[in-house]
Amino acid sequence: MSLNDPIADALNNINNAENVAKRTCSLNHSKMLENIIKVLVDQGYINNYKVLDRKPHKKLIVYLGGKINKCKAIKPRFAVKHFDFEKFEKSYLISRDVGVIVVSTTSGIMVHKDAKQQKLGGRLIAYVY
Repeated sequence: MSLNDPIADALNNINNAENVAKRTCSLNHSKMLENIIKVLVDQGYINNYKVLDRKPHKKLIVYLGGKINKCKAIKPRFAVKHFDFEKFEKSYLISRDVGVIVVSTTSGIMVHKDAKQQKLGGRLIAYVY
């Protein structure tokens, strides 16, 4: 496991756990990753999660529901204006209304649909469908 991009590593672990039909997945904790997981729980892709505060490192335990077909980090993290999301939807999502792109905005981490609605731009982090 590389420590160059912990978000990409965590999303890869989730994707691999889903592919072999595991029910849980253990990840290294970070605030940004926890916020991404919250968004995925809100969207229904993940059942739930909990934070284990064990020394020396915090862990995130993610409870999977078998609803993720693909989950990947977007590299490089493109900066996007609110009217440019369509272009990235076409290149990362398989169909118009299938899946979400996770975006980091000035109002926090959210899905691209909410960012579009609030007319917020941001940086693309990941996509899930």
